[in-house]
This record gives sequence, C-alpha cells and structure tokens, in this order.
Amino acid sequence: MANLLTGLRLLLAFPAAAALAVEDLLPPTALACMLLAAIASDYLDGKIARARGTASARGQLFDHATDCLFVTACLAGAAMSGLAPWLLPPLVAGAFLQYVLDSRYMHRRKSLRMSFLGRWNGILYYIPPLLITAARLWGDGAMQELLYRGAALLCWLLVLSTLASIVDRALAPRAS
Repeated sequence: MANLLTGLRLLLAFPAAAALAVEDLLPPTALACMLLAAIASDYLDGKIARARGTASARGQLFDHATDCLFVTACLAGAAMSGLAPWLLPPLVAGAFLQYVLDSRYMHRRKSLRMSFLGRWNGILYYIPPLLITAARLWGDGAMQELLYRGAALLCWLLVLSTLASIVDRALAPRAS
C-alpha cells in the first residue's frame, strides 16, 4: 500500500511539472489537486509502511527518490515558466545524489542518513509550486503578483539552503 502511494506521486510528477511550465495546460484546480495528492501521499506512505511493518531501506529509497523527482520536475516546470531560478532544480537533484552516495558509501548504511537541513529543504521544495498554483487560482491582481514574488524569493532562499546543505554534508564526515 505504501509503495502504491509513492507510485502515485511518481505518476503525478510530469503532469504537474508540465502544468507548472505551461499555465494554460490544465486548470489551476487540477494542478492544486495533483500537488495536494502528492503531498498527502508523501505524508502517508511512510506512516502506512511503519504501521503495517513493511518499512524497508529499499522503500525509503523509493520514497525519497520519488520526492526528489517530483519536486525537481515541478521546480523545473516553474523555471520553464520563468517563475523559479534555473539553478534550483539541478541543485535539488545534486543534493539528493550526494545524500544517497554519502549514506551508502561514506557511512556504509543501507538506510539513508538524513540531515536536519536536508529534511527541511525536502519539505520546503513543495512550497514554491504551491504558491505558484495559489497565484493562478487567485487570478490577476496584486495578490497573484505577491504569491509569484513569494515563490521566487523562496526559490532563491532554497538555492542558498540547498548549497548550505551540500556543504554541510560534504564537511560532516571530516568532523566525525
């Protein structure tokens, strides 16, 4: 059941990214439903796996890889529409790759070794697509512009926090 929820998020990644890239591709309500379904699946899949006793290192990797693909695709869609910096999607993908390689090869763990900043970044990567969708739902006007600007500002803050996370993870083995 948990992997089915994760798979749902995987299936939603490219339609959501395309809808963020091309404003008139889907109604904003459809995009909002896709984003909310993705967030709900991300919240519930781990809880269900733990409750059913089916949680595993492989399931955790599937969940986190799907999260990375979903938010990277959505942020790339936002960048294609000019609402997010192009620097953020490859940084997200790079930070995830570092996370997996660091966990598997530097620390020789089967499960992923999370970091405080990386965890918060992972949550916050969902917010710019939500703000963009809210702006589209709102329609024309000052509130729409405020939401677009808020999404862009948050994206630039996420560029900085993702870089900080990458540096922190790179330096952490030396500190231990």
